[in-house]
Amino acid sequence: MTIPSAASGAAMAYLSERDLLLGQAIARIGPLEQPRTADVFSSLLESIASQQISGKAAVSIWRRFTALVGEVAPAAVAAHTVEELRGCGFSQRKAEYILGIAAAAQGGALDLEELQALPDDEVIKRLSALRGVGVWTAEMLLIFSLGRADVLSWGDLGIRHGMQRLYGYAELTQPLFEEHRKVYSPYGSTASLYLWHIAGDDEWNQVQSCAG
Repeated sequence: MTIPSAASGAAMAYLSERDLLLGQAIARIGPLEQPRTADVFSSLLESIASQQISGKAAVSIWRRFTALVGEVAPAAVAAHTVEELRGCGFSQRKAEYILGIAAAAQGGALDLEELQALPDDEVIKRLSALRGVGVWTAEMLLIFSLGRADVLSWGDLGIRHGMQRLYGYAELTQPLFEEHRKVYSPYGSTASLYLWHIAGDDEWNQVQSCAG
């Protein structure tokens, strides 16, 4: 289930007070909606399904997959074979990843309920230990499934591009990125929403030039 929710007024106000340029961007853009998928298991598998393929292809594969398994739950997914998942359009490797995660969740090696109470770094550690799940995927689950407030991913090209656009950086180093992370904390996830928006706004540089 997807739960739409707006970036909180408190987060917007805090970021605007802490960072002049980001505050100007927030005022110009206005409130942004943050969709949230409450089912961690489904969200995790869908993130794997969409890796390294076009959005259109990912939607098509996911539709066939959900038609095959019915409820996207560990037991229902684990009841199928690699060959059946490949019939939905998954590669051999992705099919193995999905069945491995389903088996881990079904057998208790991956406790999905426990993730809710764990700190961000421990969630990332546990999820990225699974085959097919990297740090970036775990961070996106923190934002869009677990609803964590302070996630800013160095591994996300969109966030880095948005930061470069906002501050006019020709190059963005990780130490500089970390300085901004400290300024945004404890509302890094809201900052992420605005940086994604800036990265995807083709008119942003023109708007900035006019504003300057």
